[in-house]
Parts: sequence; C-alpha cells; structure tokens
Amino acid sequence: MSPVAFPTHRAAVLYGPKDIRIEDRLVWPPQYDQVQVAVKSTGLCGSDLHYYTDGRNGDFAVQSPLVLGHEAAGVVVSVGPGVKHLVPGQRVAIEAGVMCRQCDYCRSGRYNLCKSLWFASSAKTIPHHDGTLQDRMNHPSHVLHPLPDNCSFEVAALAEPLSVLIHASRRANLQRGQRVLVFGVGSIGILACALAKSYGAAQVAAVDINQQRLNFAKSNGFASRTYCLPAVDRAKTTDEQLRRARENVQRVLADFGTPDGYDIVFECTGAESCIQMSIYAAVTGGKVMLVGMGSRNVMLPLSAAALREVDIQGSFRYANTYPTALSLLSSGKLQNVEELVTHRLRLHETARAFDLLARGRDEQGNMVMKIMIAP
Repeated sequence: MSPVAFPTHRAAVLYGPKDIRIEDRLVWPPQYDQVQVAVKSTGLCGSDLHYYTDGRNGDFAVQSPLVLGHEAAGVVVSVGPGVKHLVPGQRVAIEAGVMCRQCDYCRSGRYNLCKSLWFASSAKTIPHHDGTLQDRMNHPSHVLHPLPDNCSFEVAALAEPLSVLIHASRRANLQRGQRVLVFGVGSIGILACALAKSYGAAQVAAVDINQQRLNFAKSNGFASRTYCLPAVDRAKTTDEQLRRARENVQRVLADFGTPDGYDIVFECTGAESCIQMSIYAAVTGGKVMLVGMGSRNVMLPLSAAALREVDIQGSFRYANTYPTALSLLSSGKLQNVEELVTHRLRLHETARAFDLLARGRDEQGNMVMKIMIAP
C-alpha cells in the first residue's frame, strides 16, 4: 500500500543572517484542537528584522531553520478533532503566542507572563516554532480570533502590534482627557498615538529623530504636535547624558506648550536616551510606559522619578487583547490606521521586503513603515 501523498506549500525560511530561502514543504493535517489556516497577510516587524539581519533577537539566536512572521490573518482551511467553534472558510486573526492555560499566570489572566508560553517565529524555545511567512500553518484553535466582516486581512494583521499598545494602555490606565506623549513613531509608536486619540486623549504629541516619520504622524492625524530631535554625538559621561536628556525635554515641552509634562509617556524606541527623557517628560504623578525593546542596561534618573512619584512600568506583549483590537480596527475609531501599510510584497519577495525595512526607504525614496507580505 502506497503512503498517503500530502500536498506541499511554500515557506520563507531563515537559515542565518540575511539568508532566507523559499522552500516547498509538506502540509500536515491539523492535530487535536488545531486549525489549518491559509495565511493571507503577514506584517513584518522589528523583531523579525533583527532575526533577519543578525540571526538573533537579543539573547535568542536562531539554532535551526525558522519561519518568521507573527502579525497575521488568514482563512480556516480545515479543523482538527475537538475544534467546535471554527469552521472552514472562516476568516481569522492569528495570535502567535500559545500559553499553557494551567499556571497561576494563565489562570489570573496574565498569560503573557506564562513561563511555558511559546511564540511562533521566536527562537526563544527549542525546537523553534515556525511563524506565518508560509502559505499554510497549523495553530491551536484557542488563539485564533474570528474577524469582523468589514475587517480586511491587512488591517486584521495589525491586531498583533495594536495588542501591544492595548495591553500597555491598560497597565497605564489610560483615560479620556489625559495628555499623552509618544517617543518614537515607527509602527508601534503610530499605533500608540492612534489608540490614545481613540480613547479621547486631550493631546497626543510625538517625538522622533526622523522628520519624515513625524510628518507622516501629523499629516494623518495620529499626533497633533511633533518634535524632531537633532542628531548629536554620543555623550561621553553619564552626567552629560542625563543633562542632555533634561535639556532636550525642556525644549520639547516648551515647544508643545506643556511645561508641566505629560500624564502618560509611551516610550516606544528602547533607546537609553529616550527612556531617560521619558522620565523628565512625565508630569508629577504621571506614568512612563516602557514599550520599546532596545538597550539591555539603562542608566535612569531614578531620583527625578521618585521625588515626583513618576511610575515607571514595563509592558510585555499582551493578554486578552485580540477581541478588543479587532473591534477597534473595524470600528473606524483608529482613523487612517490603514495608512500604516506603505508597501505590499509577495512571499517570494520576503528577503527584499526585509532589506526595504532595514533601509527605511524604498528605491524611490518613499518612507517604509509597515510591509505586508501576501501569499
């Protein structure tokens, strides 16, 4: 008796720094509680880019061939045994993190801190779990979320980065009428601005070193005020670095007409200098929300925070955010959010897409913000 012939599909597989190969792979049927999804749209993000350029993301190095991608949506192709709530043809967003659902963190609703959580496209766990830069993938049913009818696959793929900001906003207790400052207007920073505006923030301001991105943020209504920090040489001492941070913030706040500072500061760069500035930029009694991942060890002006009761909070990924994210994305409350997608390429162009993302501009000089990959 001849073996069963399984169909094949294509995947963009990372073997090492800047070594992505398009391969044909077997499509295995979904197992118990799994769903097979035809991936229709994947957004590229900064962690993907680190893996592509360096073969690692922070402490996590690629040990074996890995499929990147975790901002995605698609269509259910088939369901495995035990799946009752999803059917073939249904459109879904793919939540890439898979939690154990048994530990104290999971039971308390903080499954993003689950010690057994694995994340598709991350090299943290061995063996690695492949991400969404492939035609089809099998994924646990409980982390697949039905799409509203008016939500496109591209917009649904933004639910993952938006979830990062929803989680951060919940931790910061973002309220209507507060003043919000965002450091860094990449796609995460833009979504921070958009979310704050949808919550009814009294003012949303943004700071970056890239004038083109600031222009994008302002022209599309994400931020009402922007400030471009000048490029300067690295400070030689810690005292000089903190002095610069304080003086830069004084100029920013004066320019924005908010000398007392901001109620919530979303730090979306991970750069040490911006983290320092965030503390000085927060109002007395305000909050600094650390969203960006960058510098591993940072010198902080803790006395400036402690004496003014500025809370410094960390935020890691998200938990229980996807329904809210998809509802927001389909509601029209995040005005112009679809403008985040500046470039669209196909799966076989994945390496070129990463090169574009690394440069930040395309061949015509246009800004690269969010790239979507289609099958």
